[in-house]
Amino acid sequence: MSITDPIRVLVVDDSASVRQTLVAILEEAPDIAVLGTAADPYAAARRIQEDMPDVIILDLEMPRMDGLTFLRKIMAQKPIPVIICSTLTERGSHMLFDVLEAGAVDVIPKPRVDTRQFLLESSVRVCDAVRAAAGARLRGGKRPSRLVEAKLTADVMIPPPIPGRVVTQTDRVVCIGVSTGGTESLRDVLEVLPVDCPGIVIVQHMPEHFTAAFAKRLNGLCAIAVKEAEDGDAVLPGRALIAPGARHMLLQRNGGRYCVAIKDGPLVSRHRPSVDVLFRSAAQCAGGNALGIIMTGMGDDGANGLLEMRKAGAATLAQDEESCVVFGMPKEAIERGAAERIVSLDRLHGEIVRFGMTPRSPAITGRRVASIA
Repeated sequence: MSITDPIRVLVVDDSASVRQTLVAILEEAPDIAVLGTAADPYAAARRIQEDMPDVIILDLEMPRMDGLTFLRKIMAQKPIPVIICSTLTERGSHMLFDVLEAGAVDVIPKPRVDTRQFLLESSVRVCDAVRAAAGARLRGGKRPSRLVEAKLTADVMIPPPIPGRVVTQTDRVVCIGVSTGGTESLRDVLEVLPVDCPGIVIVQHMPEHFTAAFAKRLNGLCAIAVKEAEDGDAVLPGRALIAPGARHMLLQRNGGRYCVAIKDGPLVSRHRPSVDVLFRSAAQCAGGNALGIIMTGMGDDGANGLLEMRKAGAATLAQDEESCVVFGMPKEAIERGAAERIVSLDRLHGEIVRFGMTPRSPAITGRRVASIA
């Protein structure tokens, strides 16, 4: 597949109406082509033997063979980027971790046609997930990244920063933005942090209903406390707050401490929650008291916000290409001059610890990027 070829997608779902909806969504995208559809994994396997897709959209609950079993077979025989498209609610969201550990690139909710707005946002989510999957690194493989269409900025949620505004010293706070490939990458970082690390706020692009289970899972694995953020939650040392799916999270200042605000709003940088929204709020209320980290993910959400954080005096880091599943978000941040340094995944936890222990000049362990004007 060259950079100019359309991404060829195979849709596997036992519901004819879901297949029809997904095909209609995908065919609207000029850079995506539907290779075919299949009602169950056996039909999908025959289709793959005839013509190899670039990406598979796969349901979990199907007759004859469930999607998780089929996913494991695909990854064991010939890895192909797979997106799970499921109606699983929070009660079944433990399956999220099974499919991600089995090799799925992303999990998205099935599109509904009950409202025009929901269908429009589903269209954005489905097509962007396909683009991210096509650019994902699978077991050492590498695929070309692709561009996405124009999008709303953080201006719709929070005004731009005021140049020259000085933020007085407060508690330290760490802001992390991550997307495709981020669930396991976040686990790698958070599970080795000590309980006295700075407070952490995280935007992980993830569907509604899954973030609570994701936070609960991490809370059971990590020494620090991890929870899905609620409006007004305090940002405390040894605690990580994860933005709830389908809602934006903003950092707010309460004296010398911080809390979060959870708000509805439109998609920003094609996402809700948006990293740009979190990072802009951190630039405004935390300034040099913050560390901004942008990790693996497709597109450019967070690149502008990280630049605003850097201009406000925050320390800023980008995950390196070698350790990213998808290098899109860090690459955009680096190219815009938003990242002071480029750091590998296995060093990010050390950067967080050092940031909490030292003044504004953290130890240099990554590649330094040119300064901003």
